[in-house]
Formats: sequence, structure tokens, C-alpha cells
Amino acid sequence: MSSVRFLCQHCHQPLQLSPRVETEGLPEASVPAPLQGDPGDSREDSAFSRTEADSDELQNSASSRTHPADGGASKDRANHFTLVGEIGCVQSLGSIQEAVGDIFDILSDHKVVDHPLCVECTDSLLGQLDTELALTEVDLQNYQRCLETAEERTRGDDRDALQRELRALELEEARLAQELDAVDRAHARAAADLEATRAETAELEQQERQHLRDCCELEWQGLELLDQLGSLENQLERARDQLHLLKETDVFRATFEIREEGAFGIINNFRLGCLPAVPVAWNEISAAWGQTALLLQALATKIGLEFQRYRLFPRGSRSYLKSLAGDDPDLPLFCTGGRNSSSDDRFDDAMVAFLDCMQQFAEEAGKGSQGLCLPYRIRADRGLLEDPGGSRERCSIRMRSNTQQQWTKALKFMLVNFKWSIAWASLRYSQ
Repeated sequence: MSSVRFLCQHCHQPLQLSPRVETEGLPEASVPAPLQGDPGDSREDSAFSRTEADSDELQNSASSRTHPADGGASKDRANHFTLVGEIGCVQSLGSIQEAVGDIFDILSDHKVVDHPLCVECTDSLLGQLDTELALTEVDLQNYQRCLETAEERTRGDDRDALQRELRALELEEARLAQELDAVDRAHARAAADLEATRAETAELEQQERQHLRDCCELEWQGLELLDQLGSLENQLERARDQLHLLKETDVFRATFEIREEGAFGIINNFRLGCLPAVPVAWNEISAAWGQTALLLQALATKIGLEFQRYRLFPRGSRSYLKSLAGDDPDLPLFCTGGRNSSSDDRFDDAMVAFLDCMQQFAEEAGKGSQGLCLPYRIRADRGLLEDPGGSRERCSIRMRSNTQQQWTKALKFMLVNFKWSIAWASLRYSQ
């Protein structure tokens, strides 16, 4: 019953239980017996008395508590013994060792120092704890004095300074609050301005796009106008060329072409006259008289002449003259019948009246230093055209009591005079 079963947890020396604990089965509470079993040890007796006082509580809780198997194993193991009967009953050696181990585990649970401990380690541990307790009490007293000093300083002069600092901080807080309000208002204004600016920007962008479209359309219109301008300039240049050509063109010569072809005088490809060997249709002769009447009327209009005694009506192949003296019938410059018809007399009178109008034109155009001088003299009162040259030939413009050769030559002289008149008018009025 006196074999060694435990080691000191500090110095690792073997421990020996008290003989009374071994016989009665009650383990020491906190301090085990020394190795040599000193008979005068008072700590062993006090520990044994405390163990007896707590035996009832240990018996009530031993059945439900968990403990390690041998002091170093896990504490989660289930309990492997049960206290039965009185605590002082003689039990087996294993149960006594197990009970003692459980008591040491209870003492070591949630502690810094593990049990069991020997007497020397216990005394050393108690001394260390006493020293730490004294140092802790000294530190506590120092902390209390520092706390009292700090409180006294706070209650003294520093309190006024803190009050002043507090008021300054409150004023600073109020000022910062006002600045914050001002910043918030400025932020709100800036947000409103930003929104207005965005709206204005959107509107300006819309206007810019519209202006770009308008600009493109105007550029397109400008290109079209440039094309039209170029076309108009070309037309103007062409018109100028035509105008220059027309200015250089002799209107009378371009309109009335007079030439000689053998015994015939021809105006605009119409023969005026008739020969026995070369018969000419009356339609051609009437058309030639119509062109001749138009030429005389144009020349008179050009020099501003108004005929006396007769009025000329150019009507193509149906041209005629009208007497201004009374209600005489019209004098036709055309003939629809053959020779010796009843209309020949009026046709002869019409040709004589036409020669009278031609003489009026020659007299009016012959005035001045640059007057017209005709190659064949006109005697309208007799109905003759006279060559003032060496031959002194006279030709009547009447058909009755006249030969076709003389009548055709008289008409040729008349057309030659008109050819000279066209040259004179073109030269004078072109200048």
C-alpha cells in the first residue's frame, strides 16, 4: 500500500501518499505527503482534515464527473469508478489511486500550476505568489495615486483651458457647419448650373447639326448655282458672239439677195421678168414683186420716209398699193391672167405707182454729202428707167405697148438700183 504512484509536476520527483490516505482511501486535497514521510509535518494533518470535511461533496459528485486516466491524458474520458458506502471503508488499491488522481485533476483544472506538487515546490510557489501579490499591490497603489493626481489636475487649472478649448471647438464646429451649408448650397447651384449647361449643350448640338444640314444644303445650292452661272455665262458668251455676228451682219444683204443672171434680175431666187425664149410663171413673178415691195418698205422705214400719194402693202405674192388721193381701187403688184387681160392696166398702174414710191425714196436718200446715188435714173411720171451712161437707153416698166425684153430689162434696172440702195443703207447705218 506504500508504493509510489505520482510525480511532482514541477520538479518531477516521486511522491508518496500519507499512510492514513492509503488505509482509509482518502487522497490529499492539494499537497501530497513527502518522500520520507516526516512524522511531524503539520501540512499533512491540515490537508487530511480538509479532505475529511469535503468527503461528502466528493462522494456526491464523483459519479457524474469526468477525469483523466493518469494525470496527463484528456479530460473528456468517462468516469471509471464509483464511491460506494462510507468514505472510510477499505477499498482496493486501484480505486484509491484513481480517486487520488481525480482529486489532483480537479485541483489542476483551469489552473496555471498543475498538481500534484511536493512540499518544497509548494513552498516555493507560495513564496513567488506572495512576492507577485506584493508587487501587484504596490502597482495598484501607484496607479491609484496617478489617477488621483490626474483627477486633481483635471479639476484644477486645466479645466478652464479645456472649457475654453471646448468653446473654441464648438465655435469651429458651428463655422464648419455654416461652411458645409454654404458648400451644399454651392453644390446645389453647381448641379443646377450643370443641368442647365447640359440642356443648353444639347440644344446647341441640335442647332449645330441643323446648321450643318443647312450649310450642306446651301453648299449644294451654291454648286447648283455655280453650274447655272457657268451655263448662263456660256449662254451669255454665245449670245455675245451671236450679237457680234449680227452686228457684223448686213441685215438687208442677209435678208434680200439680189443678183443678175443674164437678162433677168433675181431677188431671193425669184426671177422678175419674162422672155419669149425663157417663160417665167406668174406665181414666181408675183412672189418677186412681193419681195421687192417688202425691200422698199424696209428701206423707207429705215430712213424714216413716209410715202406720198400711195401707200405700200407688202403681202408676199399678193402685195398691192393704195392711192391716198381718194377711193380708187387697190393697185395689185401681181397678175393672175395672161397677157392682154383686163387686169393688165391696173397691174401697169401698180408698177408705175411702185416706181413713184421708189423715186421718193431715192430723192430722200440722195440728200446730203453721203446721199444715195443710183446707177439708173428713175422717171416715175413716164414710168421709165434710164441708163445715164453712153447708151442712154430707156426702158418702160409697163407691159402694155412694150416688149417682154424691154419690160424685163426695166425690172432688171430697178433691182440693180435696189442693190445699190442696200449697199448704201448697210454702209451708212452700220457706222
